[in-house]
Amino acid sequence: MGGKLSILSEQHARRTLLSDFILGSQDGLVNVLGIILGLSAATQNIRLIFVATLAALGAESMSMGAVAYTSTASRRRLYLRETEREKGEMRDLPGQERHEVLQILKGWGYGGEELEDVVSRIVANPKAMLEFMMSYELELAPVGEKEARNSFLTVLASTFVGSVVPIIPFLFVGGNIMAGAIGAVVISGLALFLIGWFGAKATTGSLWKNGLQMAAIGLAAGFAGFLIGHFLGATPG
Repeated sequence: MGGKLSILSEQHARRTLLSDFILGSQDGLVNVLGIILGLSAATQNIRLIFVATLAALGAESMSMGAVAYTSTASRRRLYLRETEREKGEMRDLPGQERHEVLQILKGWGYGGEELEDVVSRIVANPKAMLEFMMSYELELAPVGEKEARNSFLTVLASTFVGSVVPIIPFLFVGGNIMAGAIGAVVISGLALFLIGWFGAKATTGSLWKNGLQMAAIGLAAGFAGFLIGHFLGATPG
């Protein structure tokens, strides 16, 4: 049982890393793409576009990294608090806790002597029982001491990389803002597709469906920036 829970913990850490990567890269890319399309529709000043997108890149990367850190740190504090509470119940209410283990296993299809045997084995091992109750009664995954820092670094880096993607075409088009905007849409759509494709490959689901869905959602959000820029740019100041 302890080995199974360790494997579940490792799987949770990998899922967290994957979700952090997808969150950061998608958020950074879509935000900067929206800014680029909005400004491209409102102005012909390419310097303004570079200043605004680079400022957004820095601010968004730090902001997303900070949010990832604080939210992960909060999950760790919650997990530690609930761990101490569960230890207290195991110490003070052993009969009730045994009954809770029994009810969970009964729901899994155990019965008769087999049920009593498995319950007795879990209850006899306090560490296994604690991890069992945290995972299957409270449905809380363990949050490691370094996980908040790792989430911060992963989201910070992936947001930075995602934010750079829509800017790349503007490095090669001179002062042609329209060409840069079209290039940003094309390269961003491809990058979003690859993010969705990678997410499906690392987990489950249709690679093409997930990739196209990610691209469609991201480009739709970017198009909202274009509409705002278009109408504000067309409005007399």
